Amino acid sequence: MRITTAEVERRAMRQAIALSAWGRGTTSPNPPVGCVVLDSDGRLVGQGWHRRKGEPHAEAHVLAQAGYAARGGTAVVTLEPCCHHGRTPPCHRALIEAGIVRVVIAVLDPTSRGRGGSALLHEAGIDVVEGLLVEEAHLVLGPWLAALERQRPVLTWGCFLTREGSLTGDATVLPGEIDTLVHDDTSTASATPAVTERLAPRSLSTLPNDPHQALAGLHHEGARVVGLAAGGVTAQSYLDAGLIDHIEAHSPHEVANLPNLPDGYRLARISRLNDGLRLSLIRNNANTTWSSLLSHR
Repeated sequence: MRITTAEVERRAMRQAIALSAWGRGTTSPNPPVGCVVLDSDGRLVGQGWHRRKGEPHAEAHVLAQAGYAARGGTAVVTLEPCCHHGRTPPCHRALIEAGIVRVVIAVLDPTSRGRGGSALLHEAGIDVVEGLLVEEAHLVLGPWLAALERQRPVLTWGCFLTREGSLTGDATVLPGEIDTLVHDDTSTASATPAVTERLAPRSLSTLPNDPHQALAGLHHEGARVVGLAAGGVTAQSYLDAGLIDHIEAHSPHEVANLPNLPDGYRLARISRLNDGLRLSLIRNNANTTWSSLLSHR
């Protein structure tokens, strides 16, 4: 059975989405983006993702990999190619110069300045398709988009569920996609090298006492997905302010009676973790798509 062009591009987009997830936690404040380049016969000639801020974007990285084979081909990318010159040249220009004749995009970039990359590609005579597998692309881009909309980072609280039913801060259950770890002196952040070797942990004592100001400052510094490892008293101020989007609670023992969990949250997932349980909760008005993905990490 012959595979259609549409199916080839859908498979390529899913590959680009999967690749983009490798950039979660390392690209902030830039978005995690994946890209795949197909030659004129629909064969894969390049694939990759944006790895770190200041380094080549996904499109530039993949075009360098594809080389001359990109001419007459198709670029499949999870986010609309950028149209401005920052630390790296604009990606829409790189696609034009590489001889790409078709660009398939999942999500349009809300940060485009003036005419977006999609419009500029179209003006250059390139066939542009928008919105392919947009909901699936949001699985990776969702936190970045949410932080952009709210002008504050997405906040996940990692905590222990004690036998007495209280929650206390712990960094070991935080998802790997966080780009900034914030902790207090009562957390176990310093004892979790798997988390901290990639991050520069921030002590709460270095941030404003007001939770809104603290997150606004972190957002200004480039944080987009923040993990909070703090005791219940400290975390309560962020809960009361409605700023914790996601809670990862680890119960390292059998739970005979599940205690009352914070108001305003719903249980998204329960999983076995060693000899205990891991409870994933999301705020009732949180974006379910990306929160569900975080709970699977």
